[in-house]
Amino acid sequence: MQIRGSIVDRAFHFWNDAMNSDDLRTFVRIADSMSLSTAARVGATPKSSLSRSLSRLESEIGAKLFERGPRVLRLTEAGRILLIHARRIMDDLSEAEAALDGVTGQPRGLLKISAATTFAIGLIAPMLPEFLRCYPELRVHLEAENRLADLANEDVDVAIRIGAMRDSDLIARKLGGIALWPCASPSYLSRNGTPVVPSDLAGHTLIGWSDQPSIWRFHDHANRESRVSVGVGTVVPEPAVLQILLEQGGGIGRLPAFIARPAVAQGRLVHLLAGFRTEIVEAHAVYAAHRSLSTKVRVFVDALRTHLMTPP
Repeated sequence: MQIRGSIVDRAFHFWNDAMNSDDLRTFVRIADSMSLSTAARVGATPKSSLSRSLSRLESEIGAKLFERGPRVLRLTEAGRILLIHARRIMDDLSEAEAALDGVTGQPRGLLKISAATTFAIGLIAPMLPEFLRCYPELRVHLEAENRLADLANEDVDVAIRIGAMRDSDLIARKLGGIALWPCASPSYLSRNGTPVVPSDLAGHTLIGWSDQPSIWRFHDHANRESRVSVGVGTVVPEPAVLQILLEQGGGIGRLPAFIARPAVAQGRLVHLLAGFRTEIVEAHAVYAAHRSLSTKVRVFVDALRTHLMTPP
């Protein structure tokens, strides 16, 4: 019990004196992954910075927190004790920040966002300058990566997810729908002809997102549905990469409207079958159920939703 009290007392002393909650966050992140390399990748932070942060915390507390093996880390007794209290400190700090936001009405601190690369480039990055001008006390850490962040265990405030939501413990707020535009380059169309109705697509090179056969659906003004089968051929799951392939005349593919619109306006792509309504994919902002919806998350979600729904 004396060891337990000493470690916790020193942790609180370190946190209160140095006000360095980042070192405690780093410790929790490393403990969650049990790997410096994984923790560095998840936090988009250099491995050397994590090592310095951990060494600083161990020095202040006066105890080793991990046993370092060739491939893995293991928590020491001191590390196991501190982890329980560190999580509590982080939760209390988040609640305190949310409470202060509610009192002052001004969001502040660090907002960590996770989004797929295409969404981060095409939608979030363009709206961030104005958003940060409106909320100067906010700092944003945007992780653009094509993986699903583990919101229950990672230090992420909000993630943007595209498509149908799976059943989970996450709380989701709908941002809006994103139309999928069939597109091709002028050079491709000059060689192969321009489809006028959906059935004309059958004779063209169609580029899909999946290595499984799929269906493209179209609806006319009378809401009559046409279906086009897309076999397994060239597959490009990343829309930002698909855009380059299409602009170089590689075929016909579907792009999210926010990606396709600038290229169409500049004449690099042609929006095909524009008189037909195409499929819509839903975008959601999600966060872990154990996190309260802080002011900083709320104002970001509201701003992103407005940006998504505002016609260009």
